Amino acid sequence: MTTLFDPIKLGAIEAPNRMLMAPLTRCRSTMEFVPTPLMGEYYAQRAGAGLIISEATGISQQGLGTPFAPGIWNEAQTEAWKPVVERVHEAGGRIICQLWHMGRIVHPDFLDGEKPVSSSATTAPGSVRTYLGKKDYEEARPLEKDEIPALLDDYSHAAENAKKAGFDGVQLHSANGYLIDQFIRSGCNFREDEYGGSIENRIRLLGEVTQRLVDIWGSDRTAVRLSPNGDSQGADDATPVETFTAAAMLLDKIGIAFLELREPPAHGTYGATDVPPVSPDIRPVFNSPLVLNSDYFYDNATDALANDRADAISFGRTFMTNPDLPERFKAGADLNPIDFTPTWYSQGPEGYVDYPTMDQNRETAA
Repeated sequence: MTTLFDPIKLGAIEAPNRMLMAPLTRCRSTMEFVPTPLMGEYYAQRAGAGLIISEATGISQQGLGTPFAPGIWNEAQTEAWKPVVERVHEAGGRIICQLWHMGRIVHPDFLDGEKPVSSSATTAPGSVRTYLGKKDYEEARPLEKDEIPALLDDYSHAAENAKKAGFDGVQLHSANGYLIDQFIRSGCNFREDEYGGSIENRIRLLGEVTQRLVDIWGSDRTAVRLSPNGDSQGADDATPVETFTAAAMLLDKIGIAFLELREPPAHGTYGATDVPPVSPDIRPVFNSPLVLNSDYFYDNATDALANDRADAISFGRTFMTNPDLPERFKAGADLNPIDFTPTWYSQGPEGYVDYPTMDQNRETAA
């Protein structure tokens, strides 16, 4: 029976266990989106993960609209990632860079007043933090067909920079209502060219970007993240099973290292949906390792592996608050509580690198 503690080969990456650290936006970079030394401490603390998937990292200014999130499109950002990655490697870990374009989720404040881009002229629901305060989202403009080659070049450039920074691979962020997801889903893609309409057309950009990353990193060091079930930041799909099984089949044909699925349950603690998981339909058509995410703890993660619903599990908030999560699971130790506080997205060490390890908890109790 497969367990969380068994090693797994994720393409070219030899992971010593099946507990991956999920990508987690933590907002500890500079205002210029340059990684900071504090991020190296944070990731090194969690190097016991089978594999760390970095926080979402912007491929261009056009694609990044979260204050203090990191980018990887210029030399300063790339150079600042190097010591972060080195600290993970020195601690015995492995880390890949998640590449991110937010599409319509970018507010014009980040773009000198220009409109963000998306698959179509739509507006995300709600509001967003900018450096100038909290503001409502504004309508995006459709990405023109003749702009897509430049977008592909941005992904290629970011992937090259991730290689220069020393990462062990890359993951394409195609989930959570961001740009690639905005193309995939029928609820926000109303295009009439070859990037809209049919499922085959709506997943076309996903395939083209993935292939660009494979061309640079190889298929065995390229992964993808999808979020197939339910609404995500206003992005939804009328036929999620058909759409996302087709996406998985396309990725299987390209031959990526692994596919990660964020699938919130009906009563999720950080996002919920009444749309059933699509992973049971994806599992038979995707032949490389399948990684599941969202509201997993030891018991249900163990059950998912034991019953062959997944090959590995990625943990988010549990890794945030428990830097030594694999050791805790192995020892059957209590977890630090998941405390929903503003410090998750602040700029200091509080709520970031100050969560105690299991041994520190024992020392405090003694």
